[in-house]
Amino acid sequence: MAEYLPLVLFAVVALVLMLGYPVAFTLGGVSLLFALVGSWFDLFDEAFLEALPSRIYGIMTNETLIAVPLFVFMGVALERSRVAEELLDTMAALFGRLRGGLGISVTLVGMLLAASTGIVGATVVTMGLLSLPTMIKRNYDPAVAAGTICASGTLGQIIPPSIILVLLGDVLSSAYQQAQLDMGVWDLKTVSVGDLFVGAVIPGLGLVAMYLVYLMLVAFFRPDKVPPAPDLAEDGRSLRRRVVTVLIPPLLLIVAVLGSILAGMATPTEAAAVGAVGALVLAAWRRQLTLDSLREVMRSTVQVTAMVFLIFVGAAVFSLVFRGFGGDDLVEELLQNLPGGVVGAVAIVMLLMFLLGFILDFIEITFVVVPIVGPVLLAMGLDPIWLGIMIAINLQTSFLTPPFGFALFYLRGVAPPEVTTRAIYRGVVPFILIQLIMLGLLSLWPQLATWLPGAIYNQ
Repeated sequence: MAEYLPLVLFAVVALVLMLGYPVAFTLGGVSLLFALVGSWFDLFDEAFLEALPSRIYGIMTNETLIAVPLFVFMGVALERSRVAEELLDTMAALFGRLRGGLGISVTLVGMLLAASTGIVGATVVTMGLLSLPTMIKRNYDPAVAAGTICASGTLGQIIPPSIILVLLGDVLSSAYQQAQLDMGVWDLKTVSVGDLFVGAVIPGLGLVAMYLVYLMLVAFFRPDKVPPAPDLAEDGRSLRRRVVTVLIPPLLLIVAVLGSILAGMATPTEAAAVGAVGALVLAAWRRQLTLDSLREVMRSTVQVTAMVFLIFVGAAVFSLVFRGFGGDDLVEELLQNLPGGVVGAVAIVMLLMFLLGFILDFIEITFVVVPIVGPVLLAMGLDPIWLGIMIAINLQTSFLTPPFGFALFYLRGVAPPEVTTRAIYRGVVPFILIQLIMLGLLSLWPQLATWLPGAIYNQ
């Protein structure tokens, strides 16, 4: 029975989280309680906890993690500067006269916001407040409208600069080095956040393209579900002026952030600093930057960052206790003995993460599950970039899946009464299928995630 204590620890942590207790304190508190009981019965060596100060110091001095508050600051500043509202209005005017034009507009704005903010909840709520009433007023099918908004809002999970890719990059880097040491490889290779950013470009844009194709098919075969909105159109001259003034500044910011990473001119942390300053300049240019708004942006950034880093500490305690009970050996044995070898192991891990995505946020999954299974999977010969992108898209899919998908809760909280929960659930089903198709394509052709990093960095 004692050898299964790591799985009991994992199950108890998940149960307490489902009861609504704070993540960071749950991870640390439950783990320390298990360590105390295990030490009492001579099942746990307290020496494992002696590594905790060095773990926390490593978190404090990790330059990669500086990108987290910077990207959060960038996203919150752009949200406060009403970029999303103006982008939606402009795109609606640009595509409104077409069947499905509003859906196409929402998808493209979701892509731009994902590349600007990387914050899923804020994107879904913002687009739900701004575009869902307009789409319903223009006689869009509520299911199509809700599904489009949820799916587009979750693009921030995969399109860089994504917070989840920053966190995954840091965790996978440690897991990759541990896997190489376990295999007796001393000339260690590394994987960085920049590698994941570049690897996510093709899958992310591929998802956008597949969303647009689906909306065009709906417009062709069921035009009554996505009627045109000609009243949103403008004359050519004023529309061109709006496109230039509204689209160019965010696009320049995206190019400055992502372009500097892709070109190898800046690390993700340095690019995040550029993005934070650029977001402030954009807010000032739009005359949305006041002392009160800046104070609110900084307060929100501190709150999110404090939450993330407290989870880091709690996850460090959990990881040490889990390993102290022999959890890493147990997981390695279980995965290696699964039928199907590496394919079966990947399938089980992906299914587990998908199900955990219903009850845990991506941050908890990244810092609780990935350090456990990552070294084992990578030691089986999997590419770390491919694995990271698969995890990101998998979590994005779980965010959309009824009945517990987080994106569904975000939209339900701001949707008008005429948009029922059933309509939201029906609307996301086609987009879930698209996500699964992308996962299948990545499984068959890992080069979709690995080719571009290799081409850019000559790996």
